[in-house]
Amino acid sequence: MEMKQIRYLLILFFVALHGMASAQDLSDRVIEHTYPNGLKLLMIERHTSPTVAPYILFRAGSVDESNDSRGIAHMLEHMLFKGTKTIGTRDYEKEKPVLAEIDRIGDALDMERAKGSRADAVKIAELEAALKTQQELAKEWIVTGEYTEIYTQHGSTGFNAGTSVDWTLYTVELPSNKLELWAMLESDRLKNAVLREFYVEREAVKEERRMAVDTRPGGKLYEQFMAAAFTAHPYGIPIIGWESEIAMLNRRKAEEFFRTYYAPNNSVVVIVGSIDPDETIALIEKYFGDMQPQALPPEVTIDEPPQEGERRVDVEFDAEPQLMIGYHKPTLPHFDNYVLDMIASIVSDGRTSRFYKNIVEEGIGVSANAANGYPGVRYDNLFFISGTPRSPHTTLDVEEAIYTELEKLKTEPVTEKEFKRILKQVDADFIRGLSSNAGMARQLSYYEGFAGNWRYLLDWRENMYKITPEDIMKVANTYFTKSNRTVATLIKKEAVASAGDDAEGKE
Repeated sequence: MEMKQIRYLLILFFVALHGMASAQDLSDRVIEHTYPNGLKLLMIERHTSPTVAPYILFRAGSVDESNDSRGIAHMLEHMLFKGTKTIGTRDYEKEKPVLAEIDRIGDALDMERAKGSRADAVKIAELEAALKTQQELAKEWIVTGEYTEIYTQHGSTGFNAGTSVDWTLYTVELPSNKLELWAMLESDRLKNAVLREFYVEREAVKEERRMAVDTRPGGKLYEQFMAAAFTAHPYGIPIIGWESEIAMLNRRKAEEFFRTYYAPNNSVVVIVGSIDPDETIALIEKYFGDMQPQALPPEVTIDEPPQEGERRVDVEFDAEPQLMIGYHKPTLPHFDNYVLDMIASIVSDGRTSRFYKNIVEEGIGVSANAANGYPGVRYDNLFFISGTPRSPHTTLDVEEAIYTELEKLKTEPVTEKEFKRILKQVDADFIRGLSSNAGMARQLSYYEGFAGNWRYLLDWRENMYKITPEDIMKVANTYFTKSNRTVATLIKKEAVASAGDDAEGKE
């Protein structure tokens, strides 16, 4: 064995020592329990404070939506904060017929609006007035924000939710003696949810889209970038949905998605904090054990076709230029995915990274960053790079600088020094992610949810230590090719207009 290789292996060994104890500690401390209905429970008993972080993740993201309900996973997340048959209402039995009438009028209004230029304006006005009347009647029974108020009164923090392409996650942290309150509230939400105020919330989601996408340059560019990168797979469709799709969502579609995907056999509960595991197993059985499993639809079967040439998208917007680049690649547990995680760290992790030293410090760009696994990881995805030029440099300058760094990875072995830096960061990130109840709960729920086993968290760390300089060169040559990339550029409208004026003057 050559002396250089011996030194390389020794570096890996000594860097690994620091993180081994934490990894082994986590492996020993996670308690797993699966109920007859398929619900998976993961627990870590941690008595550093009298608090607990209970998380619920559903393997239900925008990728699971049907063609006539794009945006419904995100919409449903909003609706599940509206209450149940006993929470958020003064009298559900009296509220129920009003909700049915709202649905009937709302559906009729949507269908008439969908006619476009053929729509009857008078009929639309009548339906809008009727809908407003019923919504005012519904207010008599609605108790707004009761979920949040209950949790706040009992000392909770972080009561929230989030939807991705792959999953939907519900989070909260609260005193450990309130865990049964959480179990009661969340099981009630799953068994007796009432999706009230649907059309009111739909308008709120439309506004959310306007704020996050339509009026935000980065959001607009990212949406168009993903649409160009994925021509067949639903990863190319925005989580929030296209504007015209949001306009046609209704309560029936939300309830169908809810019944299908919010099943015990499609979810994982993670509880980290000051708990007694045996008592917690019994508590979850008491409140969630009678939920019925569902026959889940098949996974997405559409494979994104191999890209056969570079795709380029220009987005005009009254904002400073930006750049996004994506390369198609396999998802976990393919070994190349681990290597691309390593590459992302080499080029983009911190002030000693290659992008920072050779693009930011050189004054070519304000920023240049890379991340592996966009927009999700349940299916094959993208190695994603973004950059912003520093005047007088252009997006083309940043783009060329990025390619220069990627080309180096193909031919120049990564040094021992860089490996040591990255692996130290791997262990630091690993330990940091386990430093709080919420951090532990989040990581366990993520990996159990999208990798199918929380132990992928440990496998990932082990595989990062197996990567060699030769692996990096091989992977860089495999995926970082012109024909496999999509490039999206935000072009300032003023510049576009000026270019057009100059062209007209030359004719």
